[in-house]
Amino acid sequence: MAGYATLRANTVAAETTDLAAHGTHGVLYVVATPIGNLDDLSGRACTVLREVDTVLAEDTRRTRKLFHRHAIPTPTRPFHEHNEREQTSRVLAWLLEGKRFALVSDAGTPLVSDPGYVLVREARAHGVAVHCVPGPCAVTAALSVSGLPTDRFAFEGFLPARHSRRLHALGKLADEPRTMVFYEAPHRIVDALADFCAAFGEDREAVIARELTKRFESVVRGRFGDLLAQARDGRIPARGEIVVVVCGSEASPDDEEATDAMLRAMLDEGVAVKQTAAVAARLTGRPRNLLYRRALALEATRTRR
Repeated sequence: MAGYATLRANTVAAETTDLAAHGTHGVLYVVATPIGNLDDLSGRACTVLREVDTVLAEDTRRTRKLFHRHAIPTPTRPFHEHNEREQTSRVLAWLLEGKRFALVSDAGTPLVSDPGYVLVREARAHGVAVHCVPGPCAVTAALSVSGLPTDRFAFEGFLPARHSRRLHALGKLADEPRTMVFYEAPHRIVDALADFCAAFGEDREAVIARELTKRFESVVRGRFGDLLAQARDGRIPARGEIVVVVCGSEASPDDEEATDAMLRAMLDEGVAVKQTAAVAARLTGRPRNLLYRRALALEATRTRR
């Protein structure tokens, strides 16, 4: 125990020294906070949040619960998507006067689908030191337990709420070879999964990660058709924070060339674009919407010749 106490004391001292070394005046810290379990706040994050003059919080009520757990007395100031531009000029003026601020979101790492970009950009543009205090992030947490490839991935954030726009956005990603990560609201998860099926095909592998690090954490892996069925009958509850991790497309350049050749052959024989896409979808297993758009493009090129 004595060895642990010495190690902890040295760690705290190093963290305090680190804070001072980075400048105790005119500095902005971007601090990651827990995505669920309040004990995931790091020791360094605690030190910084205690030592700054003010903490900019997306929701001060939620942040106060975290502060109560870790005995952090620092005052908070609301900083969210509705007041970010208005508050940025004020905070920037205080930073230039030598004040120390920390920026936190409701959960996880700020600026990852959360406010803060405008402030960080302006602070850097005016020569204010901006430092990160890394920690929890739902994107990397979901990837780490998904069992899907993580060597390359693309974070897509929240999909559009409207069906047509969501389907359009997914259609443009159908051939993305990297693993993709999405956030989704629980009340839209069934509709979103239906659109994933339409755009990516029911056989595409994916993971639904809910309530990560919380009491009712669940991670369900399967093909989109099965995940949709589970969401519809309540086996995947429409509650809590949801991350959708999707396996990238396995289509190769050779596959693309073969698909284009098939589409051209049917179009050259006078088959209508809609029917061409339907037949190609049955033969290749690829999303009909994607093939329809490709067939339209090929038909436009063919008619211009």
